[in-house]
Amino acid sequence: MKSGSHPAHQNKQTLRLLSYNIQVGIKTRNIADYIIASWQHLLPNQKRLENLHNISQLLKPYDIVALQEVDGGSMRSSYINQVELLANYSGFPYWYHQCNRNLGKLAQHSNGLLTKYPVSQITNHKLPGLIPGRGAIEACLGDGKAKLKVIMAHLALSKRARKLQVKYLADIIRDCPYVVLMGDLNCSSDELLDQFAHHGVTLKTSTNPPEATFPSWQPKHKYDHILVSPQIEIVSQSVLADPISDHLPIALEVLIPDSILNEQDDTINYHPTRISDQLVPMPSNGTNV
Repeated sequence: MKSGSHPAHQNKQTLRLLSYNIQVGIKTRNIADYIIASWQHLLPNQKRLENLHNISQLLKPYDIVALQEVDGGSMRSSYINQVELLANYSGFPYWYHQCNRNLGKLAQHSNGLLTKYPVSQITNHKLPGLIPGRGAIEACLGDGKAKLKVIMAHLALSKRARKLQVKYLADIIRDCPYVVLMGDLNCSSDELLDQFAHHGVTLKTSTNPPEATFPSWQPKHKYDHILVSPQIEIVSQSVLADPISDHLPIALEVLIPDSILNEQDDTINYHPTRISDQLVPMPSNGTNV
């Protein structure tokens, strides 16, 4: 979507970003729900589809959405790939699903990416850590020399493991001038910015104090973030009051040079396209799904 005619915004493009840990579509309103609804992590539930539909309506205004804790199609999700479902419900023409813990019919623990812009290259990354199962999706958007690199990640709870994961991500984005990093990063933005700076990577967040996103019914912790490179202009940041999951979604609106991205596909797409694995290269630090 093109930005307005303000002189400072000429030749720039507005990009609306959202990151959301959806807890596989389980509605959590208080601590007791973790016990009461625990069976939904293993078994299907009709209310889950209603929750996913409500989530999809929230996603519609955004251009790129990062999803964490989605199910890739197991018994608990009625064998529905939740990333594809949300792309369909929300009208996103392109989607990508990354399975990080494959428990067969029981669960397909996954990350997801939805975009209204075509992706020129996508790479799956298995993040280092004490316990395997954390991943990141690296998507390159744009066909020119100045591409936008979008990294969607779900980092570990352990600080020791997060340090390894931040170093890994720093190596991926160090030489790219236009970067977006978003996801459930399980720590404060100050910790993230300091760790990336330690590895020679400068990122920034909104100048407004970050808002808490977890738990959704009484937010105290600032775990969900959208960080960008210094060349990207931040317009606004907000945490949305949408207490479906145990996390609240975080949104960021930015301006980037309009030469980076092709015009988004504004046509209604009733059959969203999975981003092809043919776009996945074979880098030394990436892994294919």
